[in-house]
Amino acid sequence: MKYNITLVLTALLTFGSIRAEITLPHYITDNMIVQQNSTLKIKGKALPKSEVEITTGWSNKKLTAHTDNEGNFTATLGTPKAGGPYSIIFKDKDGVKTIENVLSGEVWLCSGQSNMEFPVQGWTTVMDYDQAVATAHHPDIRLLQVRKTTSFSPGEDVEINGGGWQICSSASMADFSAIAYFFARELADKLKVPVGVIDTTWGGTPAEAWTSAEALGAVPGFEAELADMKAADYQAEGIKTSYQSRMSQWMKAATAATESFDKGTLQSGKRWSKINVPGYWEQSVLPEFDGIVWLQKNIDIPADAAGKALKLNFRAIDDEDETYFNGVLVGKGSGYDTPRSYDVPATLVHAGANVITIKVSDFGGEGGIAPGIAEARIGSEARPLDGQWQYMVQSDFSQLPPKPIDPNGSSYPSVLYNAMLSPLSAMPVKGVLWYQGCANVGRDEQYAPLFKALINDWRKLWGADLPFYFVQLAGYLAPKPVQPDSKWAALRNSQAKALELDNTAMAVAIDLGNPVDIHPKNKQDVAHRLALIALNRDYGSDCVYEAPKCVRVERSGNGLKLKFDAPLHATTSAITGFIIAGKDGNFTTATPVKLDNHTLLLTSHAVDKPEYVRYNWADYPCGNLYGSTGLPVAPFANDK
Repeated sequence: MKYNITLVLTALLTFGSIRAEITLPHYITDNMIVQQNSTLKIKGKALPKSEVEITTGWSNKKLTAHTDNEGNFTATLGTPKAGGPYSIIFKDKDGVKTIENVLSGEVWLCSGQSNMEFPVQGWTTVMDYDQAVATAHHPDIRLLQVRKTTSFSPGEDVEINGGGWQICSSASMADFSAIAYFFARELADKLKVPVGVIDTTWGGTPAEAWTSAEALGAVPGFEAELADMKAADYQAEGIKTSYQSRMSQWMKAATAATESFDKGTLQSGKRWSKINVPGYWEQSVLPEFDGIVWLQKNIDIPADAAGKALKLNFRAIDDEDETYFNGVLVGKGSGYDTPRSYDVPATLVHAGANVITIKVSDFGGEGGIAPGIAEARIGSEARPLDGQWQYMVQSDFSQLPPKPIDPNGSSYPSVLYNAMLSPLSAMPVKGVLWYQGCANVGRDEQYAPLFKALINDWRKLWGADLPFYFVQLAGYLAPKPVQPDSKWAALRNSQAKALELDNTAMAVAIDLGNPVDIHPKNKQDVAHRLALIALNRDYGSDCVYEAPKCVRVERSGNGLKLKFDAPLHATTSAITGFIIAGKDGNFTTATPVKLDNHTLLLTSHAVDKPEYVRYNWADYPCGNLYGSTGLPVAPFANDK
């Protein structure tokens, strides 16, 4: 008993002697940059019921903050004009914490999904990345990368990669947002002041994940998720339980039409068609399709391989699959980018025709057997499975209510706003750069009010009318000369509607896309176009940041006359990218004639009385109009 009492007393004495170390938010670190001529609010922790003395290298005044019973304190610091380096010293009676090498300058917040996340040289590479990396010594550029995390309620702090702010170098910028880096490089060069950029991005995420629950209440389509969060008091366990219940009901509806057929026999009939495998069906026979599809193929096994076990290997199957060999289930898998490898027992393998049947469920984005490996391997011999398969659609998810959003992922409403954005709002920034939209393609009617709500939401969070500059989606998917029903074009149009808000601007990237790559590598020009906007609107430069805009459309005989507000230039003698229609809405390719530098006349033999015109309205359009400074004319439609 005496021994135990001694241990307790020793523990108490030891605990009582531990210092309450001063702790600061994760984004307050050495090498940081603060927005010049602004107010920085720092929430920290120190010894409870004590004083924290704060001294900055740019001021002779000492600031005193008082901690509460839990040791929390708040300090508000006025920041100086551009310059540095400085230090910030926090001191209480237990110790000192010093933040070194602090600069004051211009800070921009960069956010969105994968095209903003796209690194200089990380999980992919930008155009001319070797030169970009080799010339990346910029001590006055500072980089902060927020770690990918989610939360159902607003957090007090963010998680940071790399331990905090980094001095820009070939090492620190390689895995950083390319657009953010190139933007910072151009601003620093033109303004001759330090520039900081904050990379808070997550590939594949929709706009609603970056918007607060409060703001989403005014946007149709998120009622179920918002109700689940509120009912569960924003606790993960309750939210996930509600999701599982909703998902179970949805899957029952999705699989209600399950086909009953012999999966060990190659089927025929009018419901079965041909498809090339491997390859995503959106790029061939089932454009923009989400649902359940059955795939089948015969594979011939020679007599000397009969009775031998084999493996079925696929690069990936997007999103989920059930795979059968001669009618017997041999494997199940999930994950759009997860390789599949299924063992087929020897007893199922016989000489001659053997039937592979795969049920593929695609819940969004691309679907099918991913490009890459598709083989049956017997020992060391690989028998390719590429070529023509047959397919049958079982269930079209577009005929169902929207699929419940998985709260375990990064697409759930408000989870990124709470974890990766809200805690940063105590740090003043000059403005926002945003590149996102791919994850919302197909929901253009919802995106228009959602995007406006997001912008207003962020401004409310920072308590300022932040400049908000965004990138319109680049061209993607197969070129089509006439595509009035393009969902990508419709989403771009919804993006452009945000220009109705004050202090917004759009960098057009329609000409920088790639029909077979959703991540085009030319991020330098995207960043340059964003920099032109900021230099003109925020820093007084007289640079041009907009291409000519169509300001008037009027009937002229059997054509349409278009008036632009600045001189036009085409990259070839023939102007391309226009479609026109009459009141019936049947669009066709138009023939443009340039009447003068500001005016075009559009006609078509197929349209006697044209009413509507659209330019660059397709997934991957072919328009070739630019302004005098080389900026592309933005897509537009007078009926939209």
